[in-house]
Amino acid sequence: MKAYLDLQHLSFAHPLYFLLLLLIPVIIWWQIEKKKRDNPAMRLTTIGGIATFKTNGKAQYRPILFVLRILGLVALIIALARPQTSNTQENIDSNGIDIVLGIDVSGSMLAEDFKPNRTEAAKIEALKFVDQRPSDRIGLVIFAGESFTMCPITIDHNVLKEQISQIKTGMIVDGTSIGMGLATCVDRLRNAKGKSKVIILMTDGVNNTGLIDPNTALEIAKAFKVRCYTIGIGTNGQAVIPVQTPMGVQKQMMPVEIDEPLLRQIAGQTGGKYFRATNNKSLANIYEDIDKLEKTSVEVSSYKRYAELFFPFAIFAIICLAAEMTLRYTVFKSIT
Repeated sequence: MKAYLDLQHLSFAHPLYFLLLLLIPVIIWWQIEKKKRDNPAMRLTTIGGIATFKTNGKAQYRPILFVLRILGLVALIIALARPQTSNTQENIDSNGIDIVLGIDVSGSMLAEDFKPNRTEAAKIEALKFVDQRPSDRIGLVIFAGESFTMCPITIDHNVLKEQISQIKTGMIVDGTSIGMGLATCVDRLRNAKGKSKVIILMTDGVNNTGLIDPNTALEIAKAFKVRCYTIGIGTNGQAVIPVQTPMGVQKQMMPVEIDEPLLRQIAGQTGGKYFRATNNKSLANIYEDIDKLEKTSVEVSSYKRYAELFFPFAIFAIICLAAEMTLRYTVFKSIT
């Protein structure tokens, strides 16, 4: 019974047979007209002669025959249309990409040339990017004066997005160690099994600290065949940055200094591309461009299995028509 109520998966192999249902009103009309012809009106001067006439009790049930015939024909038409229920099974074969997001969390990422600031803008676009990559394993590395893995590469994007949401400045020692950030990202991808390994490295500064030189980290990335997309985030000229002073936090205009030659070198030598984000819109466009450059092939094989549901309707039609014929030539045969 459940299969007949599942309208979402119910279909008919030969739906044109439902056109035969248009004959049902015609048959009903014909039956009414025939009854009128079989019972002509009579003029009587008195009804005394028929006042005592009693109708055969079975006659009042004779319409049952016509009802059985109509039910049988409707069930037969439904059976001819062949109702079926389908069960769709999909096999998804995904050849995913392993990606690590490397995000600068130094104090300068609080600059307000992005709304509300660089850090929050970076988080928003990273979350959108993750949602666009359902078949990829993605990890998260943050860096400032040192680097830290917040989330190893994973297909569980809910966990990853939770970690991205927790990013804030001051989590690790301040400074900008591009070399350590890049090296940690590469380390996360060393043993990755994806068809390609990708790093998206974002920073707003110049390498000024760290135990690993950026050029050394670049050579490591090349050795493990990791492609790097680098993003310099920050407006041209100066930006408002909250600065801690003896008088408390004050906003000051500070020059925007990004080591673009280094970021271009990292991207160029690993087969990636360098981007410059100067506002929220350009940052969103950059992630869209990277998403287009790194496409994941997903093959979906769909199989449908059908279960026939016409048999009960056919049986019901046979029962109704057989009952109509049997009653017509037995119980109701002698009705006058």
